Amino acid sequence: MKTIKYLIAIILFAAVSKVQAGPLDVNAAINQVLKNYLGIKNALATDNTKGANDEAKEFTAALKEVPVARMNAKQKAEWAKYAEKLRYDGQHIGESTAIVHQREHFGSLSANMYAVLKAFHSNDLVVYRQYCPMEKKSWISESAIIKNPYLGKKMLDCGVTKETLKASAK
Repeated sequence: MKTIKYLIAIILFAAVSKVQAGPLDVNAAINQVLKNYLGIKNALATDNTKGANDEAKEFTAALKEVPVARMNAKQKAEWAKYAEKLRYDGQHIGESTAIVHQREHFGSLSANMYAVLKAFHSNDLVVYRQYCPMEKKSWISESAIIKNPYLGKKMLDCGVTKETLKASAK
């Protein structure tokens, strides 16, 4: 009988712990959005329209998982500036089959993603803000090696690293 009570207590404790864990914390959610952004960037760099579609759909799904209720007032204000813009561009990239159109939206997606990363200081990994002088647009990369998402295979190494965003200290 004691064993059964003990097992029930453990199960209840585990269930309560699981409920309290709840959704992702803000930093983990922003990092998931960043991961999906990088997937879009990498697909565009290889001229992979379908890959960009798929990654953009995951990107917009990840945006919905960002726990705004767990943000402080300053974070909420920053997120309010960019969340809809990120969703809009992500949705367009996810729906378009024209790589030129995807790349147009990727430009504003990149500018807004950079602003979010600067505001939240939550990236788990070092990322690089890179710039294409031909397109006059920037993007974020997980690698210091240039792989241009705006020009793809045509001019893959066109660009320069403008800034390094260090990984946030936990």
